[in-house]
Amino acid sequence: MKVLLIIPSYNEEKNVRHVYESICSFNMTSGQKYSYVFINDGSKDNTECELKIYAANHITLVQNLGIGGAVQTGYKYAYENGYDIAIQMDGDGQHDINCVKNIIEPIVNNQADLVIGSRFVEKASSEFQSSFLRRLGIKMISLAIKLKTGKRIYDTTSGFRAVNRKLIEEFATDYPTEYPEPISSTFALLSGYKICEVPVAMHERVSGVSSIRAWKNVYYMINVVLSILLLRGKKRMPHD
Repeated sequence: MKVLLIIPSYNEEKNVRHVYESICSFNMTSGQKYSYVFINDGSKDNTECELKIYAANHITLVQNLGIGGAVQTGYKYAYENGYDIAIQMDGDGQHDINCVKNIIEPIVNNQADLVIGSRFVEKASSEFQSSFLRRLGIKMISLAIKLKTGKRIYDTTSGFRAVNRKLIEEFATDYPTEYPEPISSTFALLSGYKICEVPVAMHERVSGVSSIRAWKNVYYMINVVLSILLLRGKKRMPHD
C-alpha cells in the first residue's frame, strides 16, 4: 500500500530538519518506504530555506491558510498521486515516526477508515499530555462528539491521524478550516465511517508555539462544541 505522511508546517524552521531526518532514518532502518510531503503554510521564517537545504519534498502555500487548509492541500496531493493511506503528523516534532505502523494497522486490516493516535487511551505511552486547560477542553469536546454521534473520542484534537483512500478523496474535496481535527472526526462518524484510537507516544515541542494559544482555550472550546452540535454528515452511496 502507498503511504504518505502529510506534514503541515508553519514557522517551523527549527523543527523541520529533525522531522525530515527522523523520516529518512526510519525508512533506512525499518525497511519501510513512507513517502512524505511538507506543506509550508506561508511561513514567515526560514522554513522554506530549511526544506530546500535538505531537498525535502514540499509544497509552499503563498499565504497562510491555517492548519485545515494546509492539511487539505496534503490530502489533494495524496489523492492526485494515488496514495492508499495518508497520515497527518505535525511539523514540530511532537509525533513519533515509530508509531506510524500502529496508526495504519487498523486501516490495513479494514477495521477502520480513520485512526487517531491518542495520548489518552489505555496503554498510551505519551510523555506529553498538554496543559490542564487544554485537557479540560478536550474532555468537553469529547463529550460533545459523544452526544452528537454516540461514540466517544478521547484525544479529539490529536493531529496524528491516518485515513484510508475513501476519506482521502472525501477530505481532498471538503475539509474543515475551523477546528479541523474534531470537526472532521465528527463528520466522518456522522457519514458512517469507522474510527478508532490507538495509543501513541507524543513529545513536547522543542521550539515554536502551538497554533492554539492559552488565551484562546475557552473561546476555542465553546465554538468547537457548538460547531459539533450543529454539524451534519454526508449520506454515503451503497457502493461507498
